[in-house]
Amino acid sequence: MDEITTLGIDLAKRVFALHGVDALGRAVLRKTIRREQFVETVAKLPPCLIGMEACSGSHEWARRFQGFGHTVRQGFIEERTALINRLRAVLTEFGVVLPNRTQWVRRDAVAVAERLPVLARQAVQELRAHLAQLDERIGAYDRQLEEQARQSEAARRLMQIRGIGPLTAVAIVATVGNARDFASGRQFAAWLGLVPRQNSSGGKERLGHISRRGDAYLRMLLVQGARSVLNTAARHTDRLSLWALSLQARRGMHKALVGIAAKNARIAWALLSKDQTLRTA
Repeated sequence: MDEITTLGIDLAKRVFALHGVDALGRAVLRKTIRREQFVETVAKLPPCLIGMEACSGSHEWARRFQGFGHTVRQGFIEERTALINRLRAVLTEFGVVLPNRTQWVRRDAVAVAERLPVLARQAVQELRAHLAQLDERIGAYDRQLEEQARQSEAARRLMQIRGIGPLTAVAIVATVGNARDFASGRQFAAWLGLVPRQNSSGGKERLGHISRRGDAYLRMLLVQGARSVLNTAARHTDRLSLWALSLQARRGMHKALVGIAAKNARIAWALLSKDQTLRTA
């Protein structure tokens, strides 16, 4: 089958009709499926532009379909991490220990493999080629998700927040929509597992580690974004940077990252649930 670039969906109560075309506008898919087959069928298709009538339930379907790009991308990232670890293990068996940074593995693995026995050298070359393929696939998904972010008004508003880029913005919108299922920003942050557990005993309240409940993927993206905020905070004098540096000095780096991520989650909730744009001081 030629690759689908645009998919039209006729939504009904029990049966859905799919019509897919390629880049030249040629029909490459005509299919009628039952409701229980719908999500699985679309999930197996290559990433493409999906058109649906604006009816009851269409926004929920749209959020789920946007999320498929993230699911596949994250799977490739996990596969890439495992592959890099396997490559390190092969080299370590022959006394070659590369620095921790993954770019060193990409740059030096094949070169140092020239000193290895033939079979080991072949294994390293094959693993390195597979790594290049995964890098290419992840890059393709990144570009598709960035395009989704540019086309989404809600995602563009979220990208006004420092520490929230295109991937995080699209993931949040795909997962929670307008976020109005949450009563407050704190509730949203709690759902993400970004607030400390509370333990009470003898009338005293103690705050423990973060709960790590909720959507682990969104939490990871927000914490990664918080790291970029903290890494650049020393070069800025705005309120967020000063607050982040103060928090790091008082509570340490890891708690500062969680604090920044939770703050960004609360701001994201406000922008989505109230249809607001970010106001900076």
